[in-house]
Amino acid sequence: MTLPAQQALLPVDGDIFRKAMSRLAAPLTVVTTRDETGTPRGFTASSVTAASLEPPLVVVGIAHTSSCFGVLSRAPEFVANVLDRQHRAVAERFARSGVDRFAGQDFASWPGSGLPCLPGAHAALRCVVRERIPVGDHDLLIGELVGVLTSESTEPLLWYDRAFRTLAAAL
Repeated sequence: MTLPAQQALLPVDGDIFRKAMSRLAAPLTVVTTRDETGTPRGFTASSVTAASLEPPLVVVGIAHTSSCFGVLSRAPEFVANVLDRQHRAVAERFARSGVDRFAGQDFASWPGSGLPCLPGAHAALRCVVRERIPVGDHDLLIGELVGVLTSESTEPLLWYDRAFRTLAAAL
């Protein structure tokens, strides 16, 4: 595709960027931790990815406007729960503000840590925070993987084109 030079040089505003990024399919996760009082906290995230194999590192992006930002900016550990298609309601609940996100949810405690983890998650990644990097309106949490739980689920829940999706049937 060839664009006129002047069109290619126009600045990109937030709405255009958001629309372009909506075309990038991303696995949905619920990132969980506990605050200083032991209260479970979490949020839905589509910005979770692997950063390194040696050592195993995971990157989580969290908006400065997130209700969990303060807690996660101080938390020493977190769990990234990779959602399965059955967890759509969980993803929706953890994306809402002003509600008790854990009310009525079936979270368990990670063995030996008490961190909230979601039974039946596609995978759950327990991480110790190694670094926090401010980037624009987000912080990137760099977590070193210290534990993994997986399930037999086969259909991850995805975020694509501003909607929940699952994988299409095999071709």
